[in-house]
Amino acid sequence: MTYQQVIDSSKEIFIKKTKDYGTSWRVLRPVSIVDQIFIKAQRIRTIQELGVQKVADDISNEFRGIINYGVIALMQMDLGSEDPYTDLPVEKVAALYDEKITFISEVKEAKNHDYGEAWRSMSQESFVDLILTKLLRIKQILRNDGKTIISEGVDANYVDIVNYAVFALILIEEKQNN
Repeated sequence: MTYQQVIDSSKEIFIKKTKDYGTSWRVLRPVSIVDQIFIKAQRIRTIQELGVQKVADDISNEFRGIINYGVIALMQMDLGSEDPYTDLPVEKVAALYDEKITFISEVKEAKNHDYGEAWRSMSQESFVDLILTKLLRIKQILRNDGKTIISEGVDANYVDIVNYAVFALILIEEKQNN
């Protein structure tokens, strides 16, 4: 599975859910989005540690959810104070999704150049731990009213979270095919 295939399958789910639920996610405040991603990452970690899952949604679906909530977070940062109770048209949502994914992909390309696709040698457990670390960083930045002294901002952390989830899905698929 390629990076673009992961993005396409995640976007397909996102758009279908937008058609089902509208843009109900617009009411989520920043900390609520962090918590939604946290729940998904923590579930993956628990399944990894226990080796058992009791709910049907598999780990791949949780990683797709992380991707989509990461994109939601970035869209929310741009939408700002627009009325969260007014549904956005699906076409606008799709365009915003594509805009965020383009940026996320550009960051991935730059980092892959510098790091030489080091992620291909990482474990699924490491991706989850890094996602959880980034979420804790975001929570701290939010407690600091969005200000950092020397560190990247909230948006950079979400970009990394999305890319870690994409990388995990690529490696899961490659492992299943081998």
